[in-house]
Amino acid sequence: MADELTPAEPIAATAAGPEESEEPIKQRKNGLYPGVSDELAENMKSGWADTELRDLEPIAQAAETAARRSALSARFPGERLVIPAGNLKTRSNDTEYAFRASVEYAYLTGNQTEDGVLVLEPTADGHKGTIYLLPRSDRENGEFWLSGQGELWVGRRHSLTEAAKLYGIPASDVRELAGALREATGPVRVLRGYDAAIEAALTDKVTAERDAELRVFLSEARLVKDEFEVGELQKAVDSTVRGFEDVVRVLDKAEATSERYIEGTFFLRARVEGNDVGYGTIAAAGPHACTLHWVRNDGPVRSGDLLLLDAGVETHTYYTADVTRTLPVNGRFSEIQKKIYDAVYDAQEAGIAAVKPGGKYRDFHDAAQRVLAERLVEWDLVEGPVERVLELGLQRRWTLHGTGHMLGMDVHDCAAARVESYVDGTLEPGMCLTVEPGLYFQADDLTVPEEYRGIGVRIEDDILVTADGNRNLSDGLPRRSDEVEAWMASLKG
Repeated sequence: MADELTPAEPIAATAAGPEESEEPIKQRKNGLYPGVSDELAENMKSGWADTELRDLEPIAQAAETAARRSALSARFPGERLVIPAGNLKTRSNDTEYAFRASVEYAYLTGNQTEDGVLVLEPTADGHKGTIYLLPRSDRENGEFWLSGQGELWVGRRHSLTEAAKLYGIPASDVRELAGALREATGPVRVLRGYDAAIEAALTDKVTAERDAELRVFLSEARLVKDEFEVGELQKAVDSTVRGFEDVVRVLDKAEATSERYIEGTFFLRARVEGNDVGYGTIAAAGPHACTLHWVRNDGPVRSGDLLLLDAGVETHTYYTADVTRTLPVNGRFSEIQKKIYDAVYDAQEAGIAAVKPGGKYRDFHDAAQRVLAERLVEWDLVEGPVERVLELGLQRRWTLHGTGHMLGMDVHDCAAARVESYVDGTLEPGMCLTVEPGLYFQADDLTVPEEYRGIGVRIEDDILVTADGNRNLSDGLPRRSDEVEAWMASLKG
């Protein structure tokens, strides 16, 4: 990694006005920073080609983002609405984490730029939207090569003119926004938690209760996916299917190393075909499968054990898959593994069948839990009858978690939605959710026979509610135990 020419601070973004952003450059040119002579500074101003992009087409989802902003405008008439993308976060010393814009900002704009802010200004007939961004680096004052945010360090940014064409919304310089917001009058709502400088500029104009209503609305708006979103989710799932195939092909190499080989193999597919993984990959072999969010992925992969792989590719537009398969490392389930796996499969089948328009959101969880409770009673692991087990929740010692969640730009999507709109709500066409029952017998659980201990099984698919039922977006991956074995054999060749 290249080191900074000098230890200068980067040019300020949203917190600073234009006059503040000039200061680091002035200091360097005045000789306060070594290595930058007046002659070099002058030389760097000229000799650069015009690279303005004049034939840009709007992004694929421009019509959808415009419709989403219109819905937001209708919900909060007469109010100024401020939705930030967020800022870079320090990973260590002078390096940052890879940036991911806030879901709400990306949902409304399609833009993914750090420090960006969407502002909807109230008008007589709705709102006027403006996207505030860092413009192209200034060649005249040297910012493009002397600042940590300069384009020679971090890459070319779109000009404000280019951004307006791409996103179908007027674009302005974000460095002017904080001052403008301080002077603004009238009711304001801001999406909190992403940009401290923007929140500080509005501190005497907003309330936590009113801002929470904005977050809730933007969460509930994503419950039903539009056509573009469904296409992106299918794209994410299709890449994920290929990632699972990649893993099966290299299980012998994972046996020679560790679970990290599995994690790295899937990550390669995610980065080649998408933006990233949608969440930390769970590559849990053997008893690690009983830890629900095992992301250390540093354990051994042994023939005869099961591998629980919970992973999803995130597309370039931030939509993520979330799929789990539990696979025998050697390609064949043992008798006890198959018994437990088939119980989870039957539970998932019951859960998926309960996903349909007009049904209650909770129905698929209840259906899956009933099947698992029945199996646990049949196996004499818990005393029946089944109704008693379900009433007291006794099956939860081994089922542990809910059977699914909404899916979209967040792996656990729409999390700020009201209970009555989500968990206690009714399913509608366009909703997408996971169905993922599991059974987990901890290695130290003395209430079950020894042969059960250390076995964890989860099967998870991404299910779209349709007008006449549902569609399994991830049906490209086999689920039934015999089909899993045949699929693995075909890939291992």
